[in-house]
Amino acid sequence: MQIQHLRKITAIGGGHGLGRLMSTLAFLRHRLIGVVATTDNGGATGLLRQAHQCIAWGDIRNCMSQLANQPLAADVLNFRFQEGSTLQGHNLGNLLLYTLDELSARPIDGIQLLSRLLKVDSRVLPMSESPTDLVAATQENFDCHGEISIDDLPNMPVRLQLSPQVQATPEALRHILRSDVIIIGPGSFMTSIMPPLLVGEITRAIVESPAKVIFIDNLIPELGPAGRVALPQRLQWMRQQLGVELIDLIISNQEYPQLSVPVIGGVEAEEGTPHRHQRASLLDALERATALLRCGAA
Repeated sequence: MQIQHLRKITAIGGGHGLGRLMSTLAFLRHRLIGVVATTDNGGATGLLRQAHQCIAWGDIRNCMSQLANQPLAADVLNFRFQEGSTLQGHNLGNLLLYTLDELSARPIDGIQLLSRLLKVDSRVLPMSESPTDLVAATQENFDCHGEISIDDLPNMPVRLQLSPQVQATPEALRHILRSDVIIIGPGSFMTSIMPPLLVGEITRAIVESPAKVIFIDNLIPELGPAGRVALPQRLQWMRQQLGVELIDLIISNQEYPQLSVPVIGGVEAEEGTPHRHQRASLLDALERATALLRCGAA
């Protein structure tokens, strides 16, 4: 079965990676949703969160900027106020999403309004509509707070969790349970991929869903502790954190004979940007992946 014939696909992650994946699959329109990490505490997003105790808007903005079908939409959403301005360091897209949230009953109402204005056909949903932070235990105590600090760790933490624990966005759970395929990644392993999976309801919904789960590996090692660990060890660490095996197939240019699931490679990078998946090549890999999973289920 080809991707365009699938009824529903859920993409899970954050940062630039999820936006790249969603823009690659944008032809699916309303059949595609992204479940976005909302734990970022750095940069413009961190400034806004410190002042207003809101969810992290940066990864949501990033996805929308790559999906928008309006001229200059990406430039407007990603515009950053420069030094000397009273809004120094802030990002216009984050401020716009925060404002729409303040005017709406729920965060997803504001996201949906902006999606209509920008002609974004796929749904972008936060993993939760409540603010939360990523916290890591390096020994016995949870002593490393926030994504910025976690990315600076010398080694993978013993444990990762959300503080406080939050409920999943209900619409995201419904879509996951009805999906044919769920795609996790690419992106920063601990700060983009793990946060949505640490929302217990999301991981339980993935397990309960009939969907096959595809994991997309990064093209080059990321900065931080996860980039210094091979994929099999990262996936084993994920299993230990979540208490369940989620992955049915992996897209990666590296060969890992010890893995018990199929691995599909041959994904090219965007010219001049070695960490960014080339859209046509990524789509081809996803087509091969869904065909293989279909054959395995037959």
